[in-house]
Amino acid sequence: MADNPHISIISPEYRGETMVAQLVERVVLSVSIITNNFEIILVNDASPDNTWAEIEKECIKDKRVKGVNLSRNFGQHSAITAGLSFAKGEWIVVLDCDLQDRPEEIPNLYKKAQEGYDTVLAQRIHREHSWIKTFGSKSFYALLAYLTETPQDSSVANFGIYNKKVIDAVLAMGDKMRYFPAQVQWVGFRKAYLPIQHDARAEGKSSYSLARLFKLALDTILSFSDKPMRLMVHAGLWITVASFLIAIIYLIRYAVGLIEVMGFASLIISLWLLSGVIISLIGLVGLYIGKTFDAVKNRPTYIVNNKLNCEE
Repeated sequence: MADNPHISIISPEYRGETMVAQLVERVVLSVSIITNNFEIILVNDASPDNTWAEIEKECIKDKRVKGVNLSRNFGQHSAITAGLSFAKGEWIVVLDCDLQDRPEEIPNLYKKAQEGYDTVLAQRIHREHSWIKTFGSKSFYALLAYLTETPQDSSVANFGIYNKKVIDAVLAMGDKMRYFPAQVQWVGFRKAYLPIQHDARAEGKSSYSLARLFKLALDTILSFSDKPMRLMVHAGLWITVASFLIAIIYLIRYAVGLIEVMGFASLIISLWLLSGVIISLIGLVGLYIGKTFDAVKNRPTYIVNNKLNCEE
């Protein structure tokens, strides 16, 4: 439609009360270089501070700013999904609220997209994170790429510009567990990468603890791949082959009189090894059954409590 904005900017908000006003100001200044026909959608993921109150202030000052308040904390990527579902722009930008993603890079991303790309991803060459988080991120993406058999890049996160057809494809995915970077990689389309400056967090610290990062990694791998189960099947086959060969060796040694009584140690080792493999396999199957159970319940990815400046 002609009255739709040209660009939509989505930002999930959590513990961002001190950064909302600065985020909006910098986004407006940056996007105005491209067009004045834009919208900014701020999604409050039930932040425990006064983030929603700050969003309300920005919505009153500028009708191009839209607020979406979720009923509870659904997680960053569900909040992104909520924002995407309200976006009407031909081009859609996703960036975090902590200002590590610099709004000033949006015109550069847009310019690159005009070269014929459907997706332009911001590539953080020098990341302002601790070495532990950086190492963990690289390890996770390497494992995710291997297990999902889809290229992944640890220097890329949510920040980027996406054509509406890319976002429509992402929203059409029926996954209950949402992980935006992996979904963007999975849907395909023509991509480009643009090196950008990555700033330190404006205030506070990340809400992602080590436990939350591990849970996110596990959920993402289980949601996007059945390869762990296939690997366990392969491991089971190799263990079976190895057990068969060991059994032949012991039979030969027994036949030639090298073994009078079968050893207690070998029996115990075999029991523990096979028991561990079986329990691991059952546990892995249980995790997948749990994810299937969650999908069958068909609960919504997010629930909107209230919204401001958003059309019905």
